[in-house]
Amino acid sequence: MIDSHCHLTYEELAGQLGGVLSRAAAAGVVRMMTIGTSLADGRRAVELCRARSQIRCVVGIHPHHSQAATEEDLSGLGELEREPEVLALGEMGLDYHHDFSPRARQREVFLRQLELARARGRVIVVHCREAMDDCLGILKDYGEIRGVFHCFTGSVEEARRILDRGYLLGFTGVVTFRKSEVVREVVRLTPADRMLIESDAPYLSPEPLRRQQVNEPALIVHTAAAIAKIKGMSMEEVDGVTSGNVGRLFGWWGSGEGSGAGRESGIADG
Repeated sequence: MIDSHCHLTYEELAGQLGGVLSRAAAAGVVRMMTIGTSLADGRRAVELCRARSQIRCVVGIHPHHSQAATEEDLSGLGELEREPEVLALGEMGLDYHHDFSPRARQREVFLRQLELARARGRVIVVHCREAMDDCLGILKDYGEIRGVFHCFTGSVEEARRILDRGYLLGFTGVVTFRKSEVVREVVRLTPADRMLIESDAPYLSPEPLRRQQVNEPALIVHTAAAIAKIKGMSMEEVDGVTSGNVGRLFGWWGSGEGSGAGRESGIADG
């Protein structure tokens, strides 16, 4: 199983990385994608990957860090993304829930990263919270760029708009939460070949371990089990199709994986 979105460089996990990786392996989580949220964090992510073949990374500037991002940071990102450990650019996008950075600056930094993705032929990992109209409005001019909307928690209508554009949806432990009926409905409607499983560790521990303050990749098995139940699939099928989706989107294939898993497109009608 693959955790396609975690933050292994964050202090809560980096300080116990050996244990985190051992517990992941014991749970059957054999590969992880650690996501950079600033240039400095991206550099840490690349370093973390270099001695560990089971970890690869994504580098970018999170909307929360847009205000602090300098021109040197944006230029440095263009250099960092050339490292062989880097699978994609992100997480990038817009966050109007917290507004930690001015919205105009968020949009500017998002656009700069999209231009880099277009120039380098990179996949993107999108963070979008309470900003769907603006996010999709910006992306309409970059239709050739493939990517995933990570940690999707929006409406069915928003999911349809994203999937109609050809993007994938990433689902976290939120799908296990008692009050997440809408997210579970989105999972039910999303074709299997358009889903990724994410921990977003150290955040969003899934049920039945929601009280565990520090989430970690090993716990995505609970998210996978919830998705399997919703989709009427076995855990092995969920693992196979989502691992195949990682391979097709990011070009990161494991031993024994191929391109045959999941051939649906668009969003189902139920």
